[in-house]
Amino acid sequence: MPATQRAGLDVASKAPVTPVAVPWTHRYVRRVFLHDLVVVVVTGLLAVLIRFGSNPSLAGHDVSYFGVVFAIGGLWILSLGLGRCYEMRFLAEGSEEYRRVGNSSLRLMGLLGFIAFATKSDIARGFALVYFPLGLVGLIASRWWLRVRLSKARMEGREFHRVVVAGRYAAVRDLIHQLESDTRHGFRVVGACVSGGPDMPGETLGVPMLGGLIGIRAAVESSGADTVAVTGSAELTGEGLRRLSYDLESTGIDLLVAPTLLNVAGNRISIRPVAGMTLLHVDEPELDGARKVVKDVFDRSLALALLLLILPVLLALMLAIRLTSHGPALFRQTRVGRDGQLFSLLKLRTMEADAELRLHEVASLNRVSGGVLFKAHNDPRVTPLGRLLRKWSLDELPQILNVLRGQMSMVGPRPPLPTEVAQYEHHAHRRLLVKPGITGLWQVSGRSDLDWEQSVRLDLQYVENWSLGMDLVILAKTLVAVVRSAGAY
Repeated sequence: MPATQRAGLDVASKAPVTPVAVPWTHRYVRRVFLHDLVVVVVTGLLAVLIRFGSNPSLAGHDVSYFGVVFAIGGLWILSLGLGRCYEMRFLAEGSEEYRRVGNSSLRLMGLLGFIAFATKSDIARGFALVYFPLGLVGLIASRWWLRVRLSKARMEGREFHRVVVAGRYAAVRDLIHQLESDTRHGFRVVGACVSGGPDMPGETLGVPMLGGLIGIRAAVESSGADTVAVTGSAELTGEGLRRLSYDLESTGIDLLVAPTLLNVAGNRISIRPVAGMTLLHVDEPELDGARKVVKDVFDRSLALALLLLILPVLLALMLAIRLTSHGPALFRQTRVGRDGQLFSLLKLRTMEADAELRLHEVASLNRVSGGVLFKAHNDPRVTPLGRLLRKWSLDELPQILNVLRGQMSMVGPRPPLPTEVAQYEHHAHRRLLVKPGITGLWQVSGRSDLDWEQSVRLDLQYVENWSLGMDLVILAKTLVAVVRSAGAY
């Protein structure tokens, strides 16, 4: 067998792969660029008006701040470009896009501050203190809005990356399931190239089988794909994977390699060259130390501010519950916290007072597979007022008190019942390494519509990779999820 076939790839033909035009990606990058340009100019002009009024050139300075705005705006866009903020792989997904925008903006602020100090430029500090924070907030808000529009387009079946998945059958099947479980990520699998046959007779992948690993090039051409995603396979490691990357050079086809590491975020992975090899170094998850202290301070400060803000609303809801049904306004339930510690979770009561005694009556209504969680549509034990409270997640408000007591966090895994923990498999116990949260990845990814395995996977993903930045993103997404009231019942 030829060496190239032993590597699992057909590279005998030198005919280049026809580059695939992906118009929507180019349009999206242009849209981001234009939005950034408008933001840095408009927020600059707004900062001038806030600081100087309508006549900045007569404010006792030797420079026209309208000219300064356009100069700094151009440098700001250049800094974003140098920070790779316009590469499609960093756009529209995850927190990396926002991190790069923030870092590029901070570097520019530092550089301009140094230049102004070294040259003793007569630039008003008040103008800079207004312009840069306002511009940074505008850039992030603009990019978030573009994400919302892109997500809507994807829900309508537009603007996807077309992906061919290649590798071992079981790994291909799992990756296809992951990619198609959430269309917001923007990957649509259009075919698969599989080594060997199915693990189970008659089982299908749900996408066209485009051949084996020898025919990846032909599969890309025939399917019009713009991305190749490679999973675990003996044929596609080492030399075989290197030859595939050579084969796709200068074609416009992206090559993605799905690692066998699960639930590990990019900020925990770094590349280490060792003995001529490229190895991945995986940092341990940070569960203690200074970052934990910062998270605790952030949680309790935010909880205290929210409690002072919503206290009148909370008291009014408690009164409404007492007036519309028998029983206490607050519902207390034992939950399991960090390191297995039990605590009493507080919620506004949304069910009849004897709801827990009647659980056996509605056991058949459980919509969650796996036998661990219980979630039911149209649960007859829920009161009319309780349905409204659940729809808008108002029943969760008393958990702010749990945060102030140090029993919960604002963001974290879902707080489990002791009966649920008793059924945990070994890996699921890692959910208890951090405090449970009022909201979390499960809240912004489907809430009650998630099955048990999805809930565990999202909670473990949070535990392994949590950061204050991730918490802020989840809190922002929670507001959207609550307004949409999707998956709440």
